[in-house]
Amino acid sequence: MTDSVTRPLSRRRALGLGLAAAGSALIGGRAAAQQPEPAAFGYQDVLRRARELVSKPYDPGVRELPQELRNLNFDQYREIRFRSDRALLAGGGGQFRMQMFHPGFLYQRPVVVNVVRDGIATPAPYSGALFDYGANKFQRPLPVDLGFAGFRLHYPLNDPRVFDELISFVGASYFRALGRNQVYGLSARGIAVNCGGPEPEEFPDFREFWVQMPGPDDESATIYALLDGASLTGAYRFTVYPDVETVVDVTATLIPRRPIAKLGVAPLTSMFFYAENQRRHFSDFRPELHDSDGLLMQTSGGEFVWRPLRNPKTPQISAFWDRDPKGFGLMQRDRLFEHYQDLDLNYQMRPSYWIEPHEGWGEGRVELVELPTDDESNDNIVAFWVPSAPAEVGKERSFGYRIRAMTSDARLHTGGRAVNTYPTRAAALGSAEPVPPGTQRFIIDFSGGDLGFFLADPARVSVVPSTSSGSILRTFVTPNPKIGGFRVGVDVQADTGKTMELRAFLKAGDRALTETWTFPYAPENAT
Repeated sequence: MTDSVTRPLSRRRALGLGLAAAGSALIGGRAAAQQPEPAAFGYQDVLRRARELVSKPYDPGVRELPQELRNLNFDQYREIRFRSDRALLAGGGGQFRMQMFHPGFLYQRPVVVNVVRDGIATPAPYSGALFDYGANKFQRPLPVDLGFAGFRLHYPLNDPRVFDELISFVGASYFRALGRNQVYGLSARGIAVNCGGPEPEEFPDFREFWVQMPGPDDESATIYALLDGASLTGAYRFTVYPDVETVVDVTATLIPRRPIAKLGVAPLTSMFFYAENQRRHFSDFRPELHDSDGLLMQTSGGEFVWRPLRNPKTPQISAFWDRDPKGFGLMQRDRLFEHYQDLDLNYQMRPSYWIEPHEGWGEGRVELVELPTDDESNDNIVAFWVPSAPAEVGKERSFGYRIRAMTSDARLHTGGRAVNTYPTRAAALGSAEPVPPGTQRFIIDFSGGDLGFFLADPARVSVVPSTSSGSILRTFVTPNPKIGGFRVGVDVQADTGKTMELRAFLKAGDRALTETWTFPYAPENAT
């Protein structure tokens, strides 16, 4: 980790000083004033480093940590805390502070974290004095060049007197950001390589970071990162704007080392264990357990599509094709504590992440990967954009997008939203007759938008259902004043061995009143 971008900068600075001194001897010092200052560190420096790396064989080597750090368990690792009174960035006089994560436990690869001040990047040195190790006792002193597992920025997000955690980078290319009154849930990633594909998934690493020293009046923080992996390298810039809805602007340039079967851009990773749309017989007092409960998308045509998440019996992949999508994200829509009943984990306060592309991304698909899990600690949901154009070796590709950490997605569109999904087979055809094999009823609650207006004349509201296969046997729409909207029922029968993709939305005349709800159903995967 000693091969840092800061070294060429130091050489340039030394060269400039040397030339200035030589010029002074020749022309009486006038050349010293004329000698240009070295260029300030920036994105192009990281990109140059990525270009240098991609021309070399990938080096997966990691300097081995001391055994005592490698063998730490979760509870022991949590004992190691950065001393807040030693936080970095205070020297700039601004409102941002930086704390480090200690290597160990799952985080076996140290990274270099630099601070950029006055255009010059300087590595932050590791010291055991920066940390409180709690109950952990080590037989011998830790190496003085140990490095860090990652870092986090703090900012007065919820209270002007308190530095709250704002964004963290630790582990592979993972990072997480918070808005006001939010607690950590889902994660973002720099890139996903072969996620959910036939080839083994790769996890490239952010190997080095550069954090720009914020000034006294700066309301944003800028972070640069160098990505390296077996299949590609990359340069990243993150500009973080803390707010009620914290925004992270991302610029990324990726350079493939070798062909990549599936490149996942702007990936989001979350957990879905169970909810009202998928009841499981777990002996748990909590009615629902999830960091996110649905995938929301806005197509290039402006349509909003809502897809409830599942914890499937076998791995499932759903693809939503588009050209130049306007946005997508994993949402935590259910904000009622009563639906979680967890006093410690506060699932109702987990953020939603909404991705907004800065420019046209061309043709491709939003892909949703759902994996089975029997443990709420496993992240089993991944969503990302897959470009149709293949990743060509050596060809640079740049993407720009914004990540918004939201508490409510109601402002994203003015239509009604799907707030509940209930699969049921009870009286599926509204009679006492036996339910034919493969028949399923879906009940969907829509709320918000202008739906409350139509409660006075519900006959004007109708449901528009469709399916990719199988049959829609019956639909109904019922006013639901409890939510200020309508309850929709759709009875379906699937073709044997096929998954039917259902869609439904509400309309009044020719006007769509809601987003489009969509859900996959196959009898063998029913819950």
